[in-house]
Amino acid sequence: MTALLNLRTLRLRSGEQYRTREEVTLAPFELGGQVYAPDPATVEADVVVTQAMTGTVFELGFSTRFHGPCFRCLEDASLGVDVRAREYQATKPDGDEQLMTPYLHEDRLDLEEWARDAIADLLPEQILCREDCAGLCPECGLDLNLTPHEHEAEGGDPRWGALANLKRQL
Repeated sequence: MTALLNLRTLRLRSGEQYRTREEVTLAPFELGGQVYAPDPATVEADVVVTQAMTGTVFELGFSTRFHGPCFRCLEDASLGVDVRAREYQATKPDGDEQLMTPYLHEDRLDLEEWARDAIADLLPEQILCREDCAGLCPECGLDLNLTPHEHEAEGGDPRWGALANLKRQL
């Protein structure tokens, strides 16, 4: 079930604020073909609704961790995410999308959709087990963090083999 905050029941006047803690279920993320699961999957999110003269300001805050494989070495990786998001909905947006939040549907604020998008904005391109992860050896596949090594070059890149043969013939 999606976490929805019903704004009709609030009846806020200009300058008033409503604060609540809501349970929000977080979905796993798929990045680069790998799945990263939230821990915990359900978080207590702080939600603040402030009524202004020209519209409504929404604030969302929570913390969680995501677990999955490191992009470089495939060992377990964990990433902490602190979400602090803000949205605005004008009373009369007149079709201007910048004055409308996409998370408001028929006076209900979709907290799970908002939380997912807020997390997506914070995730790095690569989730690593540690910042200086060396990854896997491209030759033998060993974890370079555990056994750093180099292979002796056996004549260079095989893609240049045809040119090397041509050079020997000349």
